Amino acid sequence: MKSYLFIIVFFAIQIGNYAAASDSLLNRLDEAIANKQYYASLKEKRIASYKKLLLGKVSMEEEYLLNEKLYEEYRKFRIDSSLYYVNRNLEISTQLNNPDWQYKSKIQQAYLFSSTGRYLEAESILKSIKSPLLSRELKELYYEFYYRLLEHYTTNNPNETYSRQIEVYRDSLLAVLAPNSDKYRINLAQGYIYKKDLAAAESLLKNVLSRSTSRDDVYAMANYLLGDINMQREKRDLGVDFYTLAAIADVENAINDHGAIQSLSIHFYYNGNIDRAYRYAKSALEDAIFCNVKFRTLMMSEFYSIINAAYQEKSELSRKQLEKYLILISILTLFLGAAIIYVYRQMKKITRVKEALSRTGAKLELLNMEILHANEQLKNSNEELQDSNRVKEEYIAQFFDLCSSYIDKLENYRKMLNTKAVGRQFEEIARILKSTDFTNSELHDLYRNFDLIFIHLYPGFVEELNSLLIPEERYTFREGEILNTELRIFALERLGITDSVRIAAFLRCSISTIYNYRTKARNRSAVSREEFESKVAKIGRRPTDKNPTKQHPAIA
Repeated sequence: MKSYLFIIVFFAIQIGNYAAASDSLLNRLDEAIANKQYYASLKEKRIASYKKLLLGKVSMEEEYLLNEKLYEEYRKFRIDSSLYYVNRNLEISTQLNNPDWQYKSKIQQAYLFSSTGRYLEAESILKSIKSPLLSRELKELYYEFYYRLLEHYTTNNPNETYSRQIEVYRDSLLAVLAPNSDKYRINLAQGYIYKKDLAAAESLLKNVLSRSTSRDDVYAMANYLLGDINMQREKRDLGVDFYTLAAIADVENAINDHGAIQSLSIHFYYNGNIDRAYRYAKSALEDAIFCNVKFRTLMMSEFYSIINAAYQEKSELSRKQLEKYLILISILTLFLGAAIIYVYRQMKKITRVKEALSRTGAKLELLNMEILHANEQLKNSNEELQDSNRVKEEYIAQFFDLCSSYIDKLENYRKMLNTKAVGRQFEEIARILKSTDFTNSELHDLYRNFDLIFIHLYPGFVEELNSLLIPEERYTFREGEILNTELRIFALERLGITDSVRIAAFLRCSISTIYNYRTKARNRSAVSREEFESKVAKIGRRPTDKNPTKQHPAIA
């Protein structure tokens, strides 16, 4: 019995240790993603050192070799920059009439075209090259990049015919690779994986890993392929570990054309870990876009939209759950507070009765003071209402007087026209009707009456409006002037007339003029636009305050 218990405990400890190791790897990956800019800066420094050499006096041969280094640095970091140096090398090799360099540059150009989705152009370049004429080194490059082209295309366009062609070109590549090289082992392992000989592939890949470090190109690929093998074997936890090691190596080496982190994102999505899936998909999509790897960008864009929708749904669900928990905690807090108060009251009942009596007396005194204050406010309000009623009565009377005056003027005008009509003084009538003197005079009287009545209602209007403007832009008046057109616009707004059409009709000017006056005033304001409009609407709201604003100088 004891031996069984020991075995159970042993396996429990091993499982716990394995889970902790997996979490540690994922935490390392999260930290690496958070520091992507730092790793990118290291690559940029390395690239800058090569560019600095190009600025010096170098021969065309030396420039070609430096461009090759820059092509390799940029190839999986930023394809557009890599393509620039390949194109330059193509020019150099043409000028030097070096066929091997020309072929090499063309093959490299085709690879970059396929990575950016220009499949037809890439295929056209590779088909234009006669592989039997190539050196062994160039054949390696040619066959590798040809099957890479097919891989790029089939990533988003699965096709069994292309998959078989990939194996044909991989076999051609294996025929020219050195059998003791890591590239040979990697490609042979990929062929085994395609043929479902997972054990043979695993053996080769572990051999590669035993002799490489995370700085080597083959390290990430070997781990990635081991991840694929374990996923096919349904050993998903082990597969995640290999994917994670590959992704860490890619991020730390500033490789933006990578598949491991994409595989991790897909795995976590289908296993319900939406947060990690979203984080890794976002990082992978950002890298693919930066690098301009079209086939990965297309794949991750489609998948990212699915993950993003799931992530948003999960976030919304979490928010709703949090709200429920907060409500529940609030209710429990209230119950707990009520219980504490109840216990406290029971323990201090006698003391609290005395304190309550004392507080009641104080409250009664405070209440009496509040009542007195309220009575005072009510008295002030009554006085304001009485004054307001008096103002209304006064201006209603002025309104009737004004209407009566206009009726008399119209009647006199009618009689005068009638007299001239009876006397057949038609030319004089026409002259009078064409003249605007009468209208202008009446408008002048109307505006002056409006100014007098408005300033009487709001004697501090101009002072308060000026206080909202910067000092050098405040309004001043000529002798005898009460309000000008611009001030009348704001006076009408203060009376509640904000429609520009009505204001323009009253002031006999265009709507654009009204708009320009308003804009000009707001530009001169010492406060924000919204605050300016709000304060204009409140000018003179309490004309009966104890400290009234000054009366307008024109009617003082």
